[in-house]
Amino acid sequence: MKQGDLVTRKSYGGDIVFRIQRIEQDRAILCGVEYRLLADAPFTDLVPLNGAEDVDSPRYYAHQAVHSMRRLVQDRIRLHEKSPYASINKGQAGSYYFEVPGTVLHLDGDPMYLRKCMTLYEEMRIPAHGFYMQESQMADSLRRLLPTIKPNIVVITGHDGFVKNRRDMDVMSLSSYKNSSHFVRAVEVAREYERNRDSLTVIAGACQSHFEALLQAGANFASSPARVLIHALDPLLIASKMSFSSVKETVSMIDLMESTVTGLEGMGGVETKGSYRMGLPRLEKIEMPNSPA
Repeated sequence: MKQGDLVTRKSYGGDIVFRIQRIEQDRAILCGVEYRLLADAPFTDLVPLNGAEDVDSPRYYAHQAVHSMRRLVQDRIRLHEKSPYASINKGQAGSYYFEVPGTVLHLDGDPMYLRKCMTLYEEMRIPAHGFYMQESQMADSLRRLLPTIKPNIVVITGHDGFVKNRRDMDVMSLSSYKNSSHFVRAVEVAREYERNRDSLTVIAGACQSHFEALLQAGANFASSPARVLIHALDPLLIASKMSFSSVKETVSMIDLMESTVTGLEGMGGVETKGSYRMGLPRLEKIEMPNSPA
């Protein structure tokens, strides 16, 4: 086995597919393909996946993720049908409306997940700016990026989880988590920039993150209420839903969490209005008016 190979772990019943990120002596450092999980395991515990699909393809997702993406498309169709502009006589000049979805700033601690997310933002026509960086760098980077990009939605994610082999494990202490404290600081910076949760939607956390601390810091949505592993696309799915939800409406929390893969165990949050706007008119071609006689 070598770096880049796909494997599962015998000790966990092969429940999660990993890619070998690097090799350290007789152990492999593993990165989850679909779940935001970093792990390590001895080579004797690994089972190679031969002839596997190209999991780096943006079209490789769990069945639940595909279902969630389809729901987002259906929601967008319903949004168009509900528009008061949809019934305007299309024969009238310039009667078509135009759309202004919310802009996303996505910070990710994993380059593979970031590539997948950016491909999907593009496919869904969501204006998005993505940056890969270590979780510890996110707070300082936001101080520079927020006033430059001026997003409607910020995603702060990467890798997290409980610190291994702690005897004094306390799930309510930030010191028990690998990166939750970094995510909290990044959320605090976002709230220093914009305090209104309806003006700037903040989505924060990764696998097993300290949900309560992230919400208290000012996140609208965070992981992980039940301290479970979250799907790699869960933060993107919420950001996409908010980008194409009307600024006039508060998004249904149940509907929003049902659009994710891990549901209410993996993601939670507070009521928030969307970031999507419609406008008139959309001019395909501008013609100069006739000059007066």
